[in-house]
Amino acid sequence: MPVRETNLRFEKSPSNPDSRGQTILTAVINEHFVTGEPVGSKTIADRFANASGLSSATIRSVMGELEELGLLEQPHTSAGRIPTDKGYRYYVDNLLGVLSISNEDLHRIGDEFGLSSSDLVEAPDRLMERTSELLSALSNNVGIVVSPSLANDRLQHIEFVNLSDNRILVVLVSSPNIVHNRIIRLNISFTKEELEKTANYLNAEFVGKNLSEIRAEIMTRMHEEKALFDTLLQTAVILCSQSIESDENASGEVFVNGTTNILSKRDFADLERLRELLATIGERSRLLEILNECVARDDTAKGGVQIMIGRENRSPSLQNCTLISAPYRVGNSSAVGTLSVLGPTRIEYARMISIVSYVARVLEKVMARDSRNN
Repeated sequence: MPVRETNLRFEKSPSNPDSRGQTILTAVINEHFVTGEPVGSKTIADRFANASGLSSATIRSVMGELEELGLLEQPHTSAGRIPTDKGYRYYVDNLLGVLSISNEDLHRIGDEFGLSSSDLVEAPDRLMERTSELLSALSNNVGIVVSPSLANDRLQHIEFVNLSDNRILVVLVSSPNIVHNRIIRLNISFTKEELEKTANYLNAEFVGKNLSEIRAEIMTRMHEEKALFDTLLQTAVILCSQSIESDENASGEVFVNGTTNILSKRDFADLERLRELLATIGERSRLLEILNECVARDDTAKGGVQIMIGRENRSPSLQNCTLISAPYRVGNSSAVGTLSVLGPTRIEYARMISIVSYVARVLEKVMARDSRNN
């Protein structure tokens, strides 16, 4: 599982820690994750001196060197040190090694997705919701899932259902058998027969085309074949075009769970910063923008995990957070969604990266299975 680097890159140079420094940095990060407190040299010496073969004096000296390199910092009120964003980045890019998911997490994910049952088929929205719940439960942080955008999906079938108050339910089935529902409100009413006539026309003419192509071709036909349509059908086709355009511009629905998990973390004790973070999580459009930025930072087409640490997040409200994201693809479709874990920078990086990567791959398999069974 590749772990993609971001803007803080490290080449081998005299300014990077040697093997002793790497050992001590890892020890500080592990200890800080467990306690949430600044880590003193005595703590490292007591816990790791025998295993590392380093004396207490050497450990103190190495921690000082790590601080000079910007990998550790010393809070004003404490004699101990904590990892910096740069320290976490160096750790993620250089010290994690080969990652594997634990058997406990494997079994829990398998049970949740019903991997032992090939007959379990679930509505996509419910599947996304459950996946965000699972990410939250496994990580004890915020779990986020973004459903795939429809922009490049190919149409299999479309239906219109008349609702009350000039509202119409548009049911789009895109390849591979993914159902999307949209409700649109009109200034004009249509009969059931009129809606069926329009749907039959679209299903006969546009199956296999992506939504961008459909919109363009509908508008072209409206101008070139105007005489062939009565006023009502013209209006209905325009309506369908607008529905498709609305879906095309949508970047996917966002499913968030576990926001309450961050309330108990000492990393978010600053109430003002906590309020800002909760506001960002609650603003779906802003959250979607952040997630898209994360997965777009490098080539994720091969399934790479993206990690944004602290101030690598451009949003001020996320600058004491880590966002770990991975894309997932629905079958052979070009539609790509995203799933993420959002937590403090003091996060269990190896386990969270493994979970996000594995759940993304399992979600792909489940959606492919469900599409075959539909």
